[in-house]
Amino acid sequence: MSNLLHVGLDVGSTTVKIVVMDENLNVIYSNYQRHFSDTKNTVCNVLEDLIEKYKDCEFTVALTGSGAMSAAKFLDLPFIQEVVSCKRAVEKYIPKTDVVIELGGEDAKIIYFDKSIEQRMNGTCAGGTGAFIDQMASLLNTDTEGLNELAKNHKMIYPIASRCGVFAKTDIQPLLNEGAAKEDIAVSIFQAVVNQTISGLAQRKTYSWNCCFFRRSFKLFV
Repeated sequence: MSNLLHVGLDVGSTTVKIVVMDENLNVIYSNYQRHFSDTKNTVCNVLEDLIEKYKDCEFTVALTGSGAMSAAKFLDLPFIQEVVSCKRAVEKYIPKTDVVIELGGEDAKIIYFDKSIEQRMNGTCAGGTGAFIDQMASLLNTDTEGLNELAKNHKMIYPIASRCGVFAKTDIQPLLNEGAAKEDIAVSIFQAVVNQTISGLAQRKTYSWNCCFFRRSFKLFV
């Protein structure tokens, strides 16, 4: 293995993600963890683990994400704005993609790859973002991964408000009280996210998409 490795570090609103690639741009290591608002120590721990794991290597490092600008200044490393970073990665590795939808911890973004690049971002409301999904998962006593597993076995979808977590809770709680299946509620939560993305981000602009969908803890290509 070459002693030069390429490192990408994403410091988001709720999580820190790191990816390490070799000289042939093959992913050889990745890590994902929540920082619980302690971004500085989490970034330091992630980098210390990296150095311990690859003691004899040198690194090129770039940072992105909503919480990475101050870390980049502190570490004297290059910072790439998150939408720009996403756009460049998709153009390089998935060039046939028409649309990218990214759901972050507290924001959501959509990028159209057409004759010209069009980018949109949600406003002040966190409806349909990772925080929304986390809140809804807690109502079912699970996490986002558990919500995903529940949704696989659904039989029906209920209408749930998507723009506001408070309104969504007022839709979900009566369903729980009436004995609705958690599997059906789980898929209804994801459908609410889809509805919010189409009405809020995409503003109902639809066509035949080759779509790349990013969520904090997983990637789903449709």
